[in-house]
Amino acid sequence: MKIKVNRSKLQTNVDIWNVVLSAYGEYVFPTEDEIMNDFFILFNYYCELESGGHESLFNWFSKHIEVMGIQMYLERLTKMLEKVEATEYAEIEKNYLEELWRLFLAVENSKNEEPHYESLVEEFYILIEKADSEYRDLGEELSERLSNYAAVTYTEIIEIVG
Repeated sequence: MKIKVNRSKLQTNVDIWNVVLSAYGEYVFPTEDEIMNDFFILFNYYCELESGGHESLFNWFSKHIEVMGIQMYLERLTKMLEKVEATEYAEIEKNYLEELWRLFLAVENSKNEEPHYESLVEEFYILIEKADSEYRDLGEELSERLSNYAAVTYTEIIEIVG
């Protein structure tokens, strides 16, 4: 269900961006609406990577990734990144996400007494740092592209009233 916003609160692109972020915060994933699900996957990716990188993404979204499968998640995420012309970010995820996910699950499912546990954790964090570093090296590009995307598509995400 779309959140309702009074037209008077949508005067500038900054207003629109803030309302779209609010809509993301109120959205319960998943629903029957595939447009909203794709929107959520994209904004969730952005918010989690900005707050804590790929590890944060996995910690907070792993149950959903498990349900849809890493290949489907990667496909939907990269489709949305490419849709907002953030192809550099899509390439990062194509290069790292499946292997990061494999390592994340291996670490989560290992017992820390196992002989290979420490090397597995080390391998995971080395790859996390590499992927997160490439993400950070792009600066604010994703934020700008998402803001532009929100300015064009906000009527698909919110219901305008008044």
